[in-house]
Amino acid sequence: MLVVFGSINADLLFKVEALPRPGETVLCPDYTFAPGGKGANQAAAAAKAGAEVRFVGNVGGDAYGPVVRRLLAEAGVEVDALGTVDRPTAIAVIGVDARGENAIIVASGANLETRATQVPDAWLAPGTTVLCQNEIRSEETFALLRRARDRGARTILNLAPASPVPPEVLGALDLLVVNEIEAAMAAGHEATTPEALARELHRRFGLTCVVTLGAQGALAAGPDGLHRVSSLAVEPVDTTGAGDAFVGVLAACLDRGRRLPEALHRASVAAGLACERVGAQTAQPRHPEIEARLADCPPPVRHP
Repeated sequence: MLVVFGSINADLLFKVEALPRPGETVLCPDYTFAPGGKGANQAAAAAKAGAEVRFVGNVGGDAYGPVVRRLLAEAGVEVDALGTVDRPTAIAVIGVDARGENAIIVASGANLETRATQVPDAWLAPGTTVLCQNEIRSEETFALLRRARDRGARTILNLAPASPVPPEVLGALDLLVVNEIEAAMAAGHEATTPEALARELHRRFGLTCVVTLGAQGALAAGPDGLHRVSSLAVEPVDTTGAGDAFVGVLAACLDRGRRLPEALHRASVAAGLACERVGAQTAQPRHPEIEARLADCPPPVRHP
């Protein structure tokens, strides 16, 4: 079972020719509503990839709350632990330009009320994977990760957006997923290469460190050395949900017993496929789509 603890948003997507500069107003014909939030996005991606997923978070009592709850359930996620609080449902305003690049503003709202105590002890046991991100209060995320490790669950943190992490929390992780900026934040310094950062984080904290590299794919440093996977060649329409598709599918594959290289391969394919559609949850591929495109993306290469 995969327990995802984190954020859930209502996303408002605006397709523009170019993203606005400071002080500039940019017009576009219309906008699209879609469910979002890194936690919910990763939960939906994992469920579509075949995992049994339970989501823990909060929405508001406004009109958006029931909609994002229903859409997450329709993606195959169990939402019994998705609470309703007095703050409004979180909203993300996302601008996407003609090249598929994006700029995002998030009003956290109900996400700030999410607490580690919402996750029952019975869900934290050997055989369970706990997946967290960094869009709710960090202290709640860190508290759950420590508790999950103490009770024998596998622990995964996607450190997005980037922020400092106490060494004892990094030491409680089985897997850390970061981009280059987030990797430097976790290590506490810049390094010459992503490979060096990943190897250092593995060595210092005993975790497996996965660094996502956008169009260059991803790499992972762990007990079995370093694995590097390419990206799926696509014509990107919207990159908004690619990172969350990668993390969700990676967690789903590991939770279902796949080895790390197999999980990296499928996660990279899923991220590429998500770039071919608009939105986050709306763009995520299902298990058969991922499997059908594996041959189009070379499997990971291992380096000692």
